[in-house]
Amino acid sequence: MSLYYFDTSALSKRYVQEIGSLWVRDLILSSEEHTILSSELTMVELYSALARRKREGSVPAQDCDIAMQAFTEHCVTRYEIIDLNPIIIEKTRGLLDKYPLRAYDSIHLATALKLEEMLAVNVMSPVIFVSADNRMNQVAKAEGLKVEDPNLHP
Repeated sequence: MSLYYFDTSALSKRYVQEIGSLWVRDLILSSEEHTILSSELTMVELYSALARRKREGSVPAQDCDIAMQAFTEHCVTRYEIIDLNPIIIEKTRGLLDKYPLRAYDSIHLATALKLEEMLAVNVMSPVIFVSADNRMNQVAKAEGLKVEDPNLHP
């Protein structure tokens, strides 16, 4: 079983057509053997991104509404959503001291790194960090995570 941690930049590609969207959809839908993980923060970020595209008119309003509804359902039925907690917040402090990250990016990385630590203790498969953000991917690699960038899979 493969474990994939998706940040918002990567998971949004399932709901809005961009470079890497086909790869993301194929990965998520290819097998029930994949576990898709993300932070509860992703819910807020993805709703915000879709609402912005709807307001700006870059994606038709009806398409945004359908995407929001599908995402809400997937958060319950398909994804494992990790709650923000004091352990993750503490991990962000170290990341922010060490790297020039935005606050939400540090939360995504801290969540993936804490998952990786828990899995290593139980000798389980590593987490594959999926992000379309180059800086995040560089930091994730520096911290020892295996990384996939959907932008490299047009």
